[in-house]
Amino acid sequence: MRRQPPTYSAVMDTRPTLALVVVRSIRAWWRGTAALLAALAASTALADTATPAASNSGLDTGLEQQVRQLALDGNHAGAPGMPRIEVSVGQLDPRLRLAPCASVQPYIPDGVRLWGKSRIGLRCLQGATKWNVYLPVTVKVFGTALVATSGVASGSVLSAADLTPAEVDLAEDNSAPVASAELAVGRTLARALKPGQSLRQSHLKARQWFAAGESVTVVAQGDGFSVAGEAQALNPGIEGQPVRVRTESGRVLTGQPVGERRVELTL
Repeated sequence: MRRQPPTYSAVMDTRPTLALVVVRSIRAWWRGTAALLAALAASTALADTATPAASNSGLDTGLEQQVRQLALDGNHAGAPGMPRIEVSVGQLDPRLRLAPCASVQPYIPDGVRLWGKSRIGLRCLQGATKWNVYLPVTVKVFGTALVATSGVASGSVLSAADLTPAEVDLAEDNSAPVASAELAVGRTLARALKPGQSLRQSHLKARQWFAAGESVTVVAQGDGFSVAGEAQALNPGIEGQPVRVRTESGRVLTGQPVGERRVELTL
C-alpha cells in the first residue's frame, strides 16, 4: 500500500511585529498628550475668566479700591476744610497662604489710627476656611507747616530766616508739626533739621518755666469757670511734662506748666 504524504494546515502568525508595536505606542502617547494639553488650555482659560485683575498690592483692583476708600473715609477726606489726603496700599506678607474666599471685607481694627504708617484689616466672609489678616497702608495728610530753609544744627537758636511755610505731610512723623513762627523763633533745637524738613515739636528743646520750690500761679479751669491761686512747685516746671504743686492749704495737685511760673489744671 502506498504511503500518503503528510498534510499541513496553513496557520497565519498573528504576533505583532516590532514596528507595529512602536507605531501603536506612539499613537497612544500622542492621544494622551493631546488630552493633557486640551485640559491645561481649558484650565488656563477658566482661570483667566475667574481671576480679577490684580494691582501692585497683590489685591484685585475692586478690593484695593475698597481699602483706599475706607482709609479716606476714616479721615473724612473731601469734607469742607479738610486737607488733601493720599493713601498708598502696601502688600500682604508673602509668606501667607490664604484659602480661597468669595467675599473679603476690609475694616478698621479697634484702636488703629489711619495716620501715617497704619494698617487695615481684611477678613474672609465666604470661604471654606475663615481668615483675618492685616494690610499695611500709608496715609499722607497734607497741610501747611514750617520747614527749614537750610540745614540747622542741633543746639542752634532758631531765627525767622531759618524757617518758611510750605505744604508738608503732616502724618509723616508722630510729633505734631509747628505751623506758627511765633512758636518757633527763639527756641533751641534739640535735633538737627535738614533742608526742607518740617519742624516738629520734638525738634524743639523743652523749656523750663520754673524751678522746684518757686511760687507759681495755679489756674484751675472747668466747664464755664476758672479759678486762680498760689502754690509752691514741688518739681521743675518743664514744658510738656506734668508738675506737682502744693497749695496754701497743703493739698498736692498735678498740672501742666504752660508759661513763666504758671500751671494749669483741668477739672
